[in-house]
Amino acid sequence: MNNLLQEIKEYVVVLLTDNLSEELTFHNLGHTCEVVEAVQKIIGQTALSEEDSLIVQTAAWFHDCGYAICYKGHEEESKRIAKEFLENFGCKKVFIERVLQCIESTKFPQHPVSDIEKIICDADMFHLTRTNYYQYEKALRLEFEKYLGLIFTNEEWKMENNDFLRNHQYFTEYGQNILTKFKEVNVRLVNHSNNF
Repeated sequence: MNNLLQEIKEYVVVLLTDNLSEELTFHNLGHTCEVVEAVQKIIGQTALSEEDSLIVQTAAWFHDCGYAICYKGHEEESKRIAKEFLENFGCKKVFIERVLQCIESTKFPQHPVSDIEKIICDADMFHLTRTNYYQYEKALRLEFEKYLGLIFTNEEWKMENNDFLRNHQYFTEYGQNILTKFKEVNVRLVNHSNNF
């Protein structure tokens, strides 16, 4: 298990370091590593089989690799990259399929079905709980401007951000019981701060 994850980590780090644009201020190697850490944290609070644990960690490493190829539709590229790597590694077909389902579930808006899909979706939104959340949302705003042509006034962005935070929900028990409380702090800060 650790051998596979180590190989994946080394591969993904090189892939993203060599191919990601520096203008990806949010969806960069740092984000991928944080999602992997968040997955591991949620796994630690969940009764999960070793196989499921391996699947969701694998998906976390690969879930945003597609940004090295394109911005819109990056999930399809992420799945292609993961599939190719895992086939070459000799992973079983059912294992690969479940990894790809996890990556697919991170598409926005998220609609996870299985427990492992719920874990990766919550991990992908872990930044909503961070004490330095404003840095993440600023990075995302820059990306939206650059890649999607979405330009907001400060007031518009504050409203977008507020709506997103209020409408977002975590799916795992850990997310609903623990992460939501931390996110609520950021909801209050967005409403009362001029930083946003």
